Amino acid sequence: MPLPASLVDTLELPVVGSPLFIVSGPELVIAQCKAGVVGSFPALNARPVEKLGEWLTRIENELGEYKALHPEKKVAPYAVNQICHASNDRLMQDMETCVKHKVPIIITSLRPPQEIVEAAHSYGGVVFHDVINVKHARKAAEQGVDGLILVCAGAGGHAGTLSPFALLREVKQWFKGTILLSGAISDGASIASALALGADLAYIGTRFIATEEANADLAYKKALTEHAAHDIVYSNLFTGVHGNYLGPSIVAAGLDPDNLPVADKTKMNFGSGGNMKVKAWRDIWGSGQGIGQIADAPPVAELVQRLKAEFDEAGVDFVKRARA
Repeated sequence: MPLPASLVDTLELPVVGSPLFIVSGPELVIAQCKAGVVGSFPALNARPVEKLGEWLTRIENELGEYKALHPEKKVAPYAVNQICHASNDRLMQDMETCVKHKVPIIITSLRPPQEIVEAAHSYGGVVFHDVINVKHARKAAEQGVDGLILVCAGAGGHAGTLSPFALLREVKQWFKGTILLSGAISDGASIASALALGADLAYIGTRFIATEEANADLAYKKALTEHAAHDIVYSNLFTGVHGNYLGPSIVAAGLDPDNLPVADKTKMNFGSGGNMKVKAWRDIWGSGQGIGQIADAPPVAELVQRLKAEFDEAGVDFVKRARA
């Protein structure tokens, strides 16, 4: 599938930085886009609601200035994530702001409302929707989304349990739009693997939490460098939706990660991170299983350069093995 026009010749790497609740702000998004990967943030991160327009103006202005000063650089477009759930009473107001600013990419979560798709298409924007199974993928495709984000086993935050070898290959049989793959992608070799499997773009979240520009607690960033896949806990307790979290943060909140109860979904508020005294994202830290590859928290520009070198090396190695 050809990439959307906004992504042609604007990427240093075939990567979209996933929207991270609390963590993604203008600083991270701008740094990602300047480095040549799509930067994104949840609209709900901009609080109060009036902040969203201010953030979008800042992102557009700083990226515009950077492009003018560095015409030789590939500068990626940005994306805004809309949480499409009844608990998000800002949704349509936030979408109106996005339409006004002609946000290049809208990422929708939880359900793919046709009105959001139509609003984005009205000015030439594209919509990518995240899904965890084929049933949800088909529903999103019926709503006219331009791309599907396949959130597979091992992805940070809300995630599914299917192997990318299963979900991506099934969806690839019938979906002709852009396919993004998410799940434990933390280095350049993993990006190359995603493309080899048939994805158009890799969707990376946790690795960008451990960067200088991310709005995450220093202890959070440090924890990502000190733990590995076996420290990740899959639970629906904190938001009502199953997700992957960093076990030590659960322990720090006074809970036993090996004996977590099942959440009562009828009492959960997806937008605010649950109804407990401890909050997902603030107290309970989301994390994918790919943290074993994280050893530091560099500036985004340095990280993307490193990922690109690893990606290029993986491609060369693949060709060598194929010819051997």
